[in-house]
Amino acid sequence: MPSQLAEKSPPEAVIAPSARASVDEPRNRANQSNGSRSIAKRGKTKATLSGTRVATNLTAPELEVLRIIGEDAERNGTSKLTLRQINQIIRKARAEKKTS
Repeated sequence: MPSQLAEKSPPEAVIAPSARASVDEPRNRANQSNGSRSIAKRGKTKATLSGTRVATNLTAPELEVLRIIGEDAERNGTSKLTLRQINQIIRKARAEKKTS
């Protein structure tokens, strides 16, 4: 599945002082356009505001990956673990990593 970011044009630049004065406006524009906005200072990009959909696409694993993880958990029986059990396993693994 190709990334939607690769197909879009470069983000629209916003001058830093005006972005500081009104952070909500560039953020709302980024959300409405499902794109991103770059914040520039002296002609150089200092930050990029991403819309919610773009940020989610960048951070969330693809559905196929989630399906494979779920099938593997069912097969191994790990899908039946409680949150407390998962936290205990993580704590134990971190403690072992510290000592070694």
